[in-house]
Amino acid sequence: MQLKTSLFFLPIKPKMSILSLAPPHSHVQYSLLTMHPFLTILLSLLIAQSCIVKAFASSQHLPSYTHCEGTLYPELCASTLSTIQDLHKKSLPEIICTVVNKTADEVRASSANCSAYLHYRSLDQHQLLAINDCIELLDGTLDELSVAVSDLESKPNSHVNDVLTVLSASMTNQYTCLDGFSNIKGENIRQYIKGRLHHVSHLVSNSLAMVKKITPKTKTNNNGRQMREEVDPEAFEGYGKMLQGFPEWVGPGDRRLLQAPSTDPTQIIPDLTVAKDGSGNFTTISAAVAAAPDKSKKRFVIYIKAGAYLENVEVGKSKTNIMFVGDGIGKTVIKASRNVVDGWTTFRSATLAVVGNGFIGRDITVENAAGPSKHQAVALRVGSDLSTFYRCSFVGYQDTLYTHSLRQFYRECDIYGTIDFIFGNSAVVFQDCNLYARKPNPNQSNIYTAQGREDPNQNTGISIQKCKVTAASDLASNVSSVKTYLGRPWKEYSRTVFMQSYLDSLIDPTGWLPWNGSFALSTLYYGEYLNTGPGSSTANRVKWPGYRVITSATEANQFTVSSFIQGDQWISLTNVPFMTGLN
Repeated sequence: MQLKTSLFFLPIKPKMSILSLAPPHSHVQYSLLTMHPFLTILLSLLIAQSCIVKAFASSQHLPSYTHCEGTLYPELCASTLSTIQDLHKKSLPEIICTVVNKTADEVRASSANCSAYLHYRSLDQHQLLAINDCIELLDGTLDELSVAVSDLESKPNSHVNDVLTVLSASMTNQYTCLDGFSNIKGENIRQYIKGRLHHVSHLVSNSLAMVKKITPKTKTNNNGRQMREEVDPEAFEGYGKMLQGFPEWVGPGDRRLLQAPSTDPTQIIPDLTVAKDGSGNFTTISAAVAAAPDKSKKRFVIYIKAGAYLENVEVGKSKTNIMFVGDGIGKTVIKASRNVVDGWTTFRSATLAVVGNGFIGRDITVENAAGPSKHQAVALRVGSDLSTFYRCSFVGYQDTLYTHSLRQFYRECDIYGTIDFIFGNSAVVFQDCNLYARKPNPNQSNIYTAQGREDPNQNTGISIQKCKVTAASDLASNVSSVKTYLGRPWKEYSRTVFMQSYLDSLIDPTGWLPWNGSFALSTLYYGEYLNTGPGSSTANRVKWPGYRVITSATEANQFTVSSFIQGDQWISLTNVPFMTGLN
């Protein structure tokens, strides 16, 4: 807006300023008011114009301040929004879409930067693997950002939890990339790529904070009235409800596949069969996965007959809706031994890595046989959204089960390990599982969990419900020789809950272990609710600001499948039994 001031023309002598109109030793304001009435009018108009322009400019910036309120990086947020044309005319989902698209541009630049280092001759094998991890993770990030934009453009109020899920995963990818360089000695290119990756993470963080401001779609009760669930700000929102013992994402067809005997041809008709003796379509699991269709919208079943399959298996992001059916725990075994000591990254050490969405595994054992002296050695890594594991076992020592990202559900599974043997940054629920601490190396402690939430707005965490937390056979006879803890904070906003579970006597009375000094003790969320057993007493638990004994059923219920992973929408499709809430 511009105000025209040419209506009042005041002739002034050449080269004479307004200040020169005032006589010597007099106040300018007095002289202006008394010497020329038109000058007073002119100054009033100029002041009015200035106020109007400033007010208009403030109205332009007001949406920026409003949308950036509550973000962890407000200056970056304001500078990002300042580049959006007609910001005040756009809806919040439209603004977030623009920010996410800008983030995608930064991801592409980061990927190109990482790719350039592949030709850097002085890099050792470990750093080359770490760079390739980064490239894969950045590629996955682009897919997740694309999903976020699609959901925000269609029905944003119906997809709030989905958007939070993929944005949470995209941030986790950046930190996973950097974690791959943590064990490298000598020259480390981490310092050359971390700036771009941190910038991407900060953009995603701001997007997460803004998505939290979108009002989720309300539900309707039987009387047609709208209902909104009361959600604790620390709860695992977004996991979902339970239906007949499984999250609602598991539908009737998948339920039948999960509950039917694997040897019953009338119940399970596999698309492919893997057999060591050559009686199937393939003798290796990797070959069967490669033969499976890409981006399948229907369930594709791979039956893996009993036997020990000594291979590293990857179910890539294009292999969606794959199901592995084995002959039972300890019968169908996938086994390998990659580890960090031998030069692999933790991310790439997995015996079985699952990224394609909608994966289901049942009746199989996945083992990393590297041993306790090889440090990080993953048996199973999962970055598959809406994935389910039923009646499986995962065997290793340090870092056995890498629940990397997105929404996951484990039912009636056995997990064996020593240090941080359930870790990652997914939204994951374990129900009716057995968690077995093994005998570690001398002077080592056992830690069941190390949750890696990096941002307070990520909808991630570990929920352990109605599980048995105890010692494996090699430790059971002498549990007092090793200190064993429920968990420790891997990242700043680590979030883990044990509820309605049996905690055996091996649990240290303090319950939880610091990661490094006071790191994350005020920002973490660790909770215990109605646990039983000799290790369940909370009388001598840690006194950290972030630790709590949960006494409210309402608060505890928000860590169940129903409230955490939107389970009633997808687990109901798999035939895996699950509990929706606390009962």
